[in-house]
Amino acid sequence: MIGVEELRKGVIFELDNELYRVLEYEHRKMGRGSATIRVKARNLRTGATVEKTFPSGNRVQDVRLDHATVQYLYHDDQFYYFMDNETFEQTMLRAEQLGDAVNYLVDGMTIELETYKGEPISIELPTTVDLEVVEAEPGYAGDTANTPYKWCKTQTGLRVQVPLFVEVGDRIRVNTETGAYVTRL
Repeated sequence: MIGVEELRKGVIFELDNELYRVLEYEHRKMGRGSATIRVKARNLRTGATVEKTFPSGNRVQDVRLDHATVQYLYHDDQFYYFMDNETFEQTMLRAEQLGDAVNYLVDGMTIELETYKGEPISIELPTTVDLEVVEAEPGYAGDTANTPYKWCKTQTGLRVQVPLFVEVGDRIRVNTETGAYVTRL
């Protein structure tokens, strides 16, 4: 058990037999009253995002997930398929469970699968991924009066703001935590 004051972004806890990952955390102290902790969390089984408010001093059950190295294979209409690199067993997850991570998955990519008591919960992405640009707005030389950035679309469907010199066919590195452009490769 951990105090709700210890909940931070990325922490996983169990409440009412459901697993949640903290997306946002806010500590509020009102005048003479006691503090409250407000968290925005994603249900790891359903993918639903909820807001929870706890009085200071409450406790929740912390959860430790098991990790296995897997390779992303492919996806169909409902599921994303992964293969364990040691046992060659295939695991499937729904898009709701993966959330925004689906925008960073490239065929053959090696990632960490998170499981809880044998149940696949979600994946842990690397900090950055390399993606190919498939669509890009035209960038005009000298067009820096307004914004020196343009929008592009990657092979996974992710839309990213990039500098004017990035063109279709370029490979770019994108931060998976913020979705921001890092560099052209």
